[in-house]
Amino acid sequence: MASSTVTTVFTDGACSGNPGRGGWAWAVAPEGALYGSGGAAHTTNQRMELQAVLEALRSLPGDLIIVSDSTYVVHCFRDRWWVKWLANGWKNSQRQPVANVDIWEPLIALVQERQPEFRWVKGHSGDPMNDLVDALAVAAASTAK
Repeated sequence: MASSTVTTVFTDGACSGNPGRGGWAWAVAPEGALYGSGGAAHTTNQRMELQAVLEALRSLPGDLIIVSDSTYVVHCFRDRWWVKWLANGWKNSQRQPVANVDIWEPLIALVQERQPEFRWVKGHSGDPMNDLVDALAVAAASTAK
């Protein structure tokens, strides 16, 4: 029997320097009752945004609504950039290699399998869950090794 429960998860990435020390985080509403985070010593903000979504999909079962302040992430799935990337051998519209393929590949595979809904939220605008995942990602970046 299919579950009718949909989980809303907020995701974020942070980087001190770009590239630099980075962190990612996801948290489930309300109030981040369930969350995950991690980091990398030398990375980019975009990589951390992607990693946050990938880790949320790997960690949370069932139907998901993924809320992100990253237009890079949300627009990729909203506008189906990834379909063109696959058709063009992982080249973007400028015929350059797509950045972060090592994260995009497993992420796109999970999105195809799971079919989550993506929503955009304006960052640093007072949304409590967006602020929470931002704080978790910044904290993870500060301790990344």
